[in-house]
Formats: sequence, structure tokens, C-alpha cells
Amino acid sequence: MSYPGYPPTGYPPFPGYPPTGQESSFPPPGQYPYPSGFPPMGGGAYPPAPSSGYPGAGGYPAPGGYPAPGGYPGAPQPGGAPSYPGGQGFGAPPGGAGFSGYPQPPTQSYGGGPAQVPLPGGFPGGAMPSQYPGGQPPYPSQPAAMTQGTHGTIRPAANFDAMRDAEVLRKAMKGFGTDEQAIIDVVANRSNDQRQKIKAAFKTMYGKDLIKDLKSELSGNMEELILALFMPPTYYDAWSLRNAMKGAGTQERVLIEILCTRTNQEIREIVRCYQSEFGRDLEKDIRSDTSGHFERLLVSMCQGNRDENQNVNHQLAQEDAQRLYQAGEGRLGTDESCFNMVLATRSFPQLKATMEAYSRMANRDLLSSVSREFSGNVESGLKTILQCALNRPAFFAERLYYSMKGAGTDDSTLVRIVVTRSEIDLVQIKQMFSQMYQKTLGTVIASDTSGDYRKLLLAIVGQ
Repeated sequence: MSYPGYPPTGYPPFPGYPPTGQESSFPPPGQYPYPSGFPPMGGGAYPPAPSSGYPGAGGYPAPGGYPAPGGYPGAPQPGGAPSYPGGQGFGAPPGGAGFSGYPQPPTQSYGGGPAQVPLPGGFPGGAMPSQYPGGQPPYPSQPAAMTQGTHGTIRPAANFDAMRDAEVLRKAMKGFGTDEQAIIDVVANRSNDQRQKIKAAFKTMYGKDLIKDLKSELSGNMEELILALFMPPTYYDAWSLRNAMKGAGTQERVLIEILCTRTNQEIREIVRCYQSEFGRDLEKDIRSDTSGHFERLLVSMCQGNRDENQNVNHQLAQEDAQRLYQAGEGRLGTDESCFNMVLATRSFPQLKATMEAYSRMANRDLLSSVSREFSGNVESGLKTILQCALNRPAFFAERLYYSMKGAGTDDSTLVRIVVTRSEIDLVQIKQMFSQMYQKTLGTVIASDTSGDYRKLLLAIVGQ
């Protein structure tokens, strides 16, 4: 598919991005002076999704307010790259089967018993304030508005004029010093698609590359954030994957996060973009950088072949639950390939129903069984898939929380999630964050960051 505004062949052919002839090593070594590579997605870094959306389950109007053509996955919006089927309206389990406390999204079940919102059994990581008995606050159910699809905090600006914006940015960078506030006002209030147009207008008007100019004016986290905002969503994902596997060591959390949370359409576009921009085969890179059951899971993910039918087959859910029980808790050792097969092929609503059937049958929830049967990266990957089936915004809220918890901030994770979810479901992520941690995402960001970087993050998050 081609995005409006750029040729379908090898994108992004955005002005000067990547520099011609350097596609395979973009960004050129040493050209991005980040603290430690961009983004240094170590540890808790979970890559996010691209921004601006395909209509999710059941064809809700996408973030730009365009009606979804005939349901899911739908045609791309003029602004964008794909969003998920997930977060919208995954109902809570019939009979409130006890999940390990992943907060449940809107009470709208896919058939089955009455939807109930269970208590969050000590989610996340026992970080519940102690004033509640047992450290488990009653889980607030999500407002009805949330059942109507998901929303980004950034919407396309009305009366958009790319040339006027390009002029504002040029003035902000001319002469001594930089007017960061002017840059923030433009960047935080335009959709990704509009930013691509500003980039093109800037080159047409001034014969200069906007990205290079911004890089010469900015540094550190602020630079990383601005550059991320100017990358087309699919390119940003492909680039994050490449970055996670380049050089010594592999940032597995990044691979898990991007590959285990995307829709088929998104994954196929990432694979194409990875090939056209870096001249490499994503699957081959994954094979050479990972091994064992984890490698198999990621290779399954990068096929982009998950079933995306939004209707739940309760009979199949029952059979899968039985199958998973017999492959894990019900035997000595674990049949890993059975878990891989079910979690890699079933749709997210179907997996949710399977988790409900499993907890009724095994009196234990599937997430905790996965923790008992697996360890390391493959455990993280399988749990990520299940958490997205339960409540995708809660999954990203948790990632954001841990990127800022304790000493120091994992800025790359913070930047990546805020940027990539900004046009998809950041509104829901903020709501889940407040429910889960009793403070707003904005408050936590404000206390963990400073300067223009803080201002721009807060402008995107929308206080």
C-alpha cells in the first residue's frame, strides 16, 4: 500500500532520510550523537506501535475520524500506519474468572456470561499502595466512552498549512539560539502525516534538510524525541528493530515489544520497509540474533499471519485451553511448540476467550502458568501476547511506568511509547495509567524529566 504523499516503492524517500547511498547503515555511525545509540533500548525497553490508525475491531472510525471501510483491518487512513485490533472492547471475562490482575477493558463481553471487572491481583508487580487491604484497590471500570474504539492525544491540525509551519520552524532556528517553544508548538500539534508534509515543504522552500537543521540545533533526549516524531511510523518501527540487533548484543525487549503487539498489516509493512531501507531480511536477522523457542516465536510473529477474525469461537477456546493445559501444567516438562502454535495463530479476542476458559478449567490463570512453564525472553514474549489480548492500553501503561520507576529513566522506551501511541490509543493508556498507579502519566513524566524535553512530552501526552 502506499501512503499519501510518498511513493509506494521504497519509503520513506523523505527529503534526505536516509541519506542516499547510506540506506544500509542509517543512521550513519556517529551521525546521531545520542547518549548511547538511538534509542538505547536496553532493559525494560518495549517498542511500541506505529501511529495513526487502521480501524480496530468492528470498524470503529479511526483516529482521524474517517469511517472505517468495511471493518477490520480496513484501508489505511490518509494519515497513517496501522493501529491494533486490540484495546477496543475486549470484554471482561464471563463470570469474572481470575486473571493475574491485568486490568480489564470495557465491560463489553464477546458473548459468554455477564461481563465483570475483576480485582487486579497485585498488578503490577505488587506496586499497589498499601492503604488497600491486601494492596489491591478495587479496579475502577473504564468509562463507557472507552468502549467506542481508541483515541490518540494528537489529531491532525485543522487549517493545516505546511509552508507556514516550515517557515515558523525556519525562524525558530535562525540567528543566535533556538526558539524551542515555537518548535514544540508546531510539532506537538500536527499528525505524523502532516509532519512529513512540513519536512517536504521545508526542503522545497529552503533547499535544506529540516532533520539536519533540527539536529544541529538540538541535543540529547529532546533531539531523540523530535527525530522520532518526524519518522514515518512504519519506518520508526523498522529502524527500532534494526537498532536493537545492530552491534554487539541484542535488545530482546524491543523485538518482543514490536513483533508481539502489531497487527498483520503493520508487521508486513515493517518487513517490507526493513528490506527497502536497510537492504536486509528481518527474518534472517532475527534468526542470527536469537535462538531456541524464542527465535521460533519471533519468526512466527514476523510472518504477519495471525487470524484477525473478530468473532470468538467458544468451542475452540475450550479446546485450546485444554491443549495448553496438557502441554504445560498437565504434564512433566513443557510442550513449547503447542504454546507457540496457539499464541501465534489465534486472534486477540479468541485468545482472551481461551484465557477465560483456561482459568475456569485449571483454576489458575494462563499468565501465571506461562510464568511457571517458561523463563527468559520466550516467557516475556508469550506474556506480552496474552497481555495485549487482555488489555493493550494497560500493557503500554505498565511499560511506561517501569521506564520511569526507580533511579534514572529509560528515555528511549518513554520516547518510543509516547510517540508511537500518540495517534492510536494514548488517551486510553493515560486512563489505565491513572487507574493502575493512582497518579497521572503527566505527573510522573513531569517529575522524571526536565526542560524542553519535558515540555514537549507533556504537550504530546496532553495535560
